[in-house]
Amino acid sequence: MKPVVSIIMGSTSDLPIMEKAAQVLEEFAIPFEMHALSAHRTPDEVADFAQHAAGRGIKVIIAAAGMAAHLAGVIASMTTLPVIGVPIKSSVEGMDALLAMVQMPPGIPVATVAIDGAANAAHLAAQILAISDGELADKIKAMLEERKEATERFREAEANAAIMNDLAADSFSTVQQLNNTFCRFAVQISCWFISNYNSCILCQCTGNCNTLLLTA
Repeated sequence: MKPVVSIIMGSTSDLPIMEKAAQVLEEFAIPFEMHALSAHRTPDEVADFAQHAAGRGIKVIIAAAGMAAHLAGVIASMTTLPVIGVPIKSSVEGMDALLAMVQMPPGIPVATVAIDGAANAAHLAAQILAISDGELADKIKAMLEERKEATERFREAEANAAIMNDLAADSFSTVQQLNNTFCRFAVQISCWFISNYNSCILCQCTGNCNTLLLTA
């Protein structure tokens, strides 16, 4: 199948991050392509790609770059296709790349996701494609429903764990109360035997041991 999403990265060093976008697209069975192009090192290739992407059947472009991240903006200025930007964390925790993508001039938007947010970029690309693809829309709905159910199961497990903790605490408290009651009863019995038979019921001594102290 011809690719409908193009993943562009400024450097092959961005591949470990952008593989997450590829995984999401594969899960939705969306055909895609991946290229390493730099707005600064290979500007002519970037221009050629941007100007001919739509003619090749590409419908959404995901562009990732770090530092002075101009790749997504440059591509967006040369195509009518939606461009999703992925800021890559390199220097200053990726804030430079983030600001370079979100601060685009009017009329040249770049839909920017979180720093290193390649997976969300792919999810957004899928949602854009789903506008005209009912089967893909159903897949996305099923995924959202599955995540909702997983969240509900997690909450139910948390609630059950809290109930079990409360029951355990109540049981421990009950055991403590029973133990205290038994100890008091044992002391009373021992004292009764010592006073009546001059002998401790617990160790059969004459009351000079530490049984009463330990039991109390």
